[in-house]
Amino acid sequence: MRFLVVWGSFLGFISFASSTILQNGQVRITNYPNTVIDASAYQFQSFSPNASELSYKGRWDSKYLSWWSAPGLKFGFTGQQVAITFGPLTSDKTLIAYRIDGQDWQLTNITTSATHLLVSPSTPGINLTNPINPSTFELRVTNWAYGVQIASVQLSKGEKLVKIPNFSRTIEVIGDSLSSGDFATLEGLSSYAYGLAAGLGNTEYSITAYPGICAFDKECWGNPRGMFHQWWYTSDVSWRATQIYNTTPEIWDFTKQQPADLVFINLGTNDANAHNNVTSAGYVEQYTKLVEGVHTVWPKAQIVLISLWNGFYASGNSYAQSGAWGNEIHSIYTHFNDPSYLSNSTSYSPFPSTNYSSPFSSPSPSPSKPAEPFVHYFNTTGILQHNDIGPQWHPTDVGHVKLASHLIEFVRIKFGWELEATGPEVFHQTEYWNDEDSY
Repeated sequence: MRFLVVWGSFLGFISFASSTILQNGQVRITNYPNTVIDASAYQFQSFSPNASELSYKGRWDSKYLSWWSAPGLKFGFTGQQVAITFGPLTSDKTLIAYRIDGQDWQLTNITTSATHLLVSPSTPGINLTNPINPSTFELRVTNWAYGVQIASVQLSKGEKLVKIPNFSRTIEVIGDSLSSGDFATLEGLSSYAYGLAAGLGNTEYSITAYPGICAFDKECWGNPRGMFHQWWYTSDVSWRATQIYNTTPEIWDFTKQQPADLVFINLGTNDANAHNNVTSAGYVEQYTKLVEGVHTVWPKAQIVLISLWNGFYASGNSYAQSGAWGNEIHSIYTHFNDPSYLSNSTSYSPFPSTNYSSPFSSPSPSPSKPAEPFVHYFNTTGILQHNDIGPQWHPTDVGHVKLASHLIEFVRIKFGWELEATGPEVFHQTEYWNDEDSY
């Protein structure tokens, strides 16, 4: 069973009634195994959620509650059993993907305040690991609106957790529904953002993206704040964040994870909708300040601005790609690559002078401007065609694969990153083929 988030004319309303995936209009089978167990029937050794061997991926708060798109948990373990107890703040029926080592993803729906046995002696690949070495367990939350709370991790008696070193390179994606995988089959784990990092291989990643959010700091489609503001905070702009934190969300501690090497920003589709009433000048100002803020936090990161494809429309007897903020995004890129900007070594603040308070204690970080360009432009024109956009105006699974593939090649050519994915599954359940040889 899988619970989907449904967008109406106002993005952000959530339906708990739907539990069906429609694949090209046909119901997709989602009989995921029920992994809930009675923990008292097992002899487990329990580890607290703050165990040093546990590596949290993406943004998790002090309650060990996950936020944004495709947050994860990773650790090594000995033995042949892994169970996780999920806390009372877990969104009931949240769909997670999990796997060991290089095996394919498995899926299950999580029950609030329950223990789930996720690895057992029958788990594929569990007996293939050299017993001298630990297995690696990885979990990802597929949905962007729901979250899980880690209460404890259980292994068989006498077994131990093992810290898995981070990969040496890190990607951050900042975006809206297009980056969070909204309306893709497995949402976060079907998104181009995830496909980019997982497709490169040996890369840490964080997807700070939420559907309906504007770049500009205002209410958009029911989201109370824009990314200009919310990027600095642990929680997203969801209804559950409002319920849990009200008006006092936790400021995100960027030192919890290694600095990003590459940052991709794909924002503005919601700002471009006339309903949200964002001006060109306001969009440019706050997008620019967001880029400066990212550079403040990660002064060595290379930042890539992704142009907006914004859908397609019928044009004569064919189709044409719509655009949004094309001149504005390119002007931001030009601004950061202007020699006069790069040569001015005076310090700057990443925050505008009005309508915003720095989330940092005074003084706010203010690095000097760099001598070398750090902002790049990725033009999406021509990558997607009209049939790569689904009925809900978002990329199909294939559209996400295409965009991820082009971004991977961009990263390889522009930044010299080698492709290090060596076989483990990236996009789950996307193996479509024809078995007929005569038709």
